[in-house]
Amino acid sequence: MYEIRIHSRGGQGGVTAARLLADAAFRGGKYATASPFYGAERRGAPVVDFVRINDRPIRIYSQIEHPDLVVVLDPSIMDAVDILQGLKKGGSIVINSPKPLEIPRHPVFHVDLTGIAIAQNLVVAGSPVLDTPLLGALAKMGFVSLDAALAAIRDMFSDERNIKAAEIAFRELNL
Repeated sequence: MYEIRIHSRGGQGGVTAARLLADAAFRGGKYATASPFYGAERRGAPVVDFVRINDRPIRIYSQIEHPDLVVVLDPSIMDAVDILQGLKKGGSIVINSPKPLEIPRHPVFHVDLTGIAIAQNLVVAGSPVLDTPLLGALAKMGFVSLDAALAAIRDMFSDERNIKAAEIAFRELNL
């Protein structure tokens, strides 16, 4: 089983990204679950989402304490939350950043999800929405196929800018 923890702030699309990832995994023949965890439901508040992907049915619905991958949609959250807590040895990190960041003992991948969302005018209430570009980046990492990711996006959003954002992030993720 592969376990992913997504750190974001309310309004960035972390909850939707988790749902899209689980949907795309299901389309690819996998079993998947997605669940959010948040306190005060307001824009800007820290949110954590959990995604599990497996070849067999998943019967665990608790929070993920030892993820294989941590995704950080807002790098400023690293000042408030220990994103490395429980990350498995050799676990990876994906950070929304135009520049590479180093975190000791873990491979770190980066992609400018914010820049992609802004370029595609995927902005709600003044904040870039990062869910669909993130799905493109995770597709490049092999969690789901790009075709499954795009199909999941098309089922949820009719605006083709979401597809374009996912395709750009797929190309631009630094592996």
